[in-house]
Amino acid sequence: MPDTRSLPVPDGLAGERVDAGLARLLGLSRTAAADLAAAGAVRVDGRDMGKSDRLVAGAWLEVDLPDPADPAPAVVPEPVPGMRIVHDDEDVVVVDKPVGVAAHPSPGWTGPTVVGALAAAGYRISTSGSAERQGIVHRLDAGTSGLMAVAKSEHAYTVLKRAFKERTVEKVYHALVQGHPEPTTGTIDAPIGRHPSSDWKFAVVADGKPSVTHYEVLEMLPAASLVEVHLETGRTHQIRVHFAALRHPCVGDLMYGADPVLAARVGLSRQWLHAMRLGFTHPSTGAWVEFTSQYPDDLASALETLRDGYR
Repeated sequence: MPDTRSLPVPDGLAGERVDAGLARLLGLSRTAAADLAAAGAVRVDGRDMGKSDRLVAGAWLEVDLPDPADPAPAVVPEPVPGMRIVHDDEDVVVVDKPVGVAAHPSPGWTGPTVVGALAAAGYRISTSGSAERQGIVHRLDAGTSGLMAVAKSEHAYTVLKRAFKERTVEKVYHALVQGHPEPTTGTIDAPIGRHPSSDWKFAVVADGKPSVTHYEVLEMLPAASLVEVHLETGRTHQIRVHFAALRHPCVGDLMYGADPVLAARVGLSRQWLHAMRLGFTHPSTGAWVEFTSQYPDDLASALETLRDGYR
């Protein structure tokens, strides 16, 4: 169980970044403090804080510290059937991640990981960041399939992390959402934070982090719409939360209110969501590189079932 520390922000930390302030206040390394913020374990006046957010004197700070008896999850080299290497060079490896695979080890996750699969295959990955997140510059949910870039060199890690932060990476998803969104092309600009009553999921909340999703309906089907999504920001569960807020949840996404009957009829046990295109400026050559992925069998089958006229 985490040990929660609660206290007002000291005057001496006013204006400090969260990671720097926590490092000073609690005697942590700056990397450890940043990891706590990334895990949603740092709150100020009840609002989740990112590592680069600024502290305000007198505000109420809460930090969930891991139990010292619980060691950080270790990377376990484990092959992942179906994980495909799309691109590999000295700086970066791009993988096509199957469903049911997490990006990296985390407390409570006992399944396979991208980091573990790369370790099992003998890949040398950047050691920047925490030990269990080696080379990870962005993440996909375990229940979401598709393209992920992993840094192999320290230089690539630094450059790619900055590119994701500065939103110069093109991240394109296809989603099958219930119903027919109107308008058929639009932008969802709504802040996302922890769900007010279910802290294991997320929601559109007034004090959440800025979150922007651009979408275009590609195809209307009898019960759903195939949508292309461009992410401007990269919040946890962003696409799932935004479309659920519009009352058009991803087909099969029972966590966010999808119809279980429809999910069963099309044979889905996870959300219909796939990271199908990823583009970025190569960290060493400066050239624009872009990769694409086909729908995996379960998503392709569900889409064909709907095209065949499910009502």
